[in-house]
Amino acid sequence: MEFMPNFKLYRPDNVDDAIKIKTEHAEARYVAGGTDMIVNVRRGIEQPQSLVDLTSISNMNDITEVDGGLEIGANVTLRNVQKNQIIQQNYPCIAEAAGSVAGPTHQQYGTVGGNLCLDTRCLFYNQSEWWRQSNDYCLKERGDTCHVAPSGKRCFAAFSGDLAPSMLVYEAEINVVGPSGSRRIPLLELYRDDGMAHLTLGPGELVERVHLPMALAGDPSRYEKARIRGSIDFPLAGVAIRLRKGKGNAVEDVAIALTAVNPYPKVISGLQDLIDGNIGEDQLDFIRDTVRKQSKPMRTTTVAPWYRRRVVGAIARRLAAELSA
Repeated sequence: MEFMPNFKLYRPDNVDDAIKIKTEHAEARYVAGGTDMIVNVRRGIEQPQSLVDLTSISNMNDITEVDGGLEIGANVTLRNVQKNQIIQQNYPCIAEAAGSVAGPTHQQYGTVGGNLCLDTRCLFYNQSEWWRQSNDYCLKERGDTCHVAPSGKRCFAAFSGDLAPSMLVYEAEINVVGPSGSRRIPLLELYRDDGMAHLTLGPGELVERVHLPMALAGDPSRYEKARIRGSIDFPLAGVAIRLRKGKGNAVEDVAIALTAVNPYPKVISGLQDLIDGNIGEDQLDFIRDTVRKQSKPMRTTTVAPWYRRRVVGAIARRLAAELSA
């Protein structure tokens, strides 16, 4: 299937109506920019009978300063995130990440919520209908075998969103709304280690907005990723790092998060030994090795897992060196 199938499109102008429609049509899918979903629909990977367009919900379209931080609506485009001066000044790696997604046209339409909820990707999944049919469907879609790990019954498709790691290093929280009401949770709790069902959203739930804490605003940060081509392509490995220095250039706080090397955005643990010390060659090597150990790339792209593991460690080391200089 390389054409758009018939489906019914709903365009609610408020969150409550969107949730009601989704609840009444369990097979429906939420959509905003659609830069990834529509491709999957054309390929037959996703076959929704209904789409609920969220772009007319005005209270999800703003970037707002609030007590305690900054709130970004889920419908805000990646281009607007990239160009927002408050984000550039106070949360720089988030602006970097938004500006690194695909190309300008994708950034013009792709949204914060869409990038955070991006479907996991795999060489055996993100293919045309005829390719998947000819090579046998995979565990994630209509098949019973994971071609990455045929002996198991687990999907290893990788999460490849750019915004999630950049927001995780700033300890972002999200507002989730659904049939049972609204709740705020740490962004990290949106994800689980499962390539088939990597989001923890319940039936009918959607991400309404992101909250970035003021306590970490202004901390220096960077985001960088490796990909086959310098535009369009999803990351093979990506790193966000936030590093704040204090007296004598000693590390006061540091956080690192990864994308594209696990089925979920990975926050690196075990960095506490860096606090109150200076960053030298030994500490940079420690960061590189720690990142490599906690990244778990599988054969989900055309690039070998061992290479992606080496690359993600090298990126982390280089960014840490830049921020600690």
